[in-house]
Amino acid sequence: MFEPLITNNIDIQLFYLINIYMQNPLFDFIMPVLSEVGYFTAWILISIIIFFIGGEKGRKVAIVCITALIAGYFITEILKIIVARPRPYETLEGVRVLVPTTGYSWPSGHSVASFIAFTIYGLAVIGRSYGFYIFLILVCLIMFSRVYIGVHYPSDVLSGALIGIFIGLTALFFKNEILSTANDLKNELLKILNI
Repeated sequence: MFEPLITNNIDIQLFYLINIYMQNPLFDFIMPVLSEVGYFTAWILISIIIFFIGGEKGRKVAIVCITALIAGYFITEILKIIVARPRPYETLEGVRVLVPTTGYSWPSGHSVASFIAFTIYGLAVIGRSYGFYIFLILVCLIMFSRVYIGVHYPSDVLSGALIGIFIGLTALFFKNEILSTANDLKNELLKILNI
């Protein structure tokens, strides 16, 4: 019988615990769906919707979040190229891969994007309420799903979350500059279009 938990590496032990030993039909259905919700494009789409239906505050927060997500995407891709960590299924035996993907493993882009959105919308819009904790549970489940479906190590998603929180907090710190730049760009575009 295959006993993948026999290893001294805690990251690999946790990976196998989640990927192999927690498998069940319900998670096999839910986790790939949750995983798709967490990427940069999904959060940008959600931010665009908030931009159009969220009133003045929603527009401002959406602009800050979209800016942070774009920055987060490029930071994540640069880090992936620098570190070049292979996916778990490329180096470990017996990995269950529910949704094959390409590229490098560290950091998890889904975790970076989800925690950028959580940090910005959680702090700027939702605040300390039940919604805040529901949002936190959602992004943690997205993080968990990436390990469950076999495409990330636990350290990939945990460090991705920390990177996302850092980028989100940085964007909130510079929100006035981001909004001013966005307004300047809008004005320049209107001049070019002669509107």
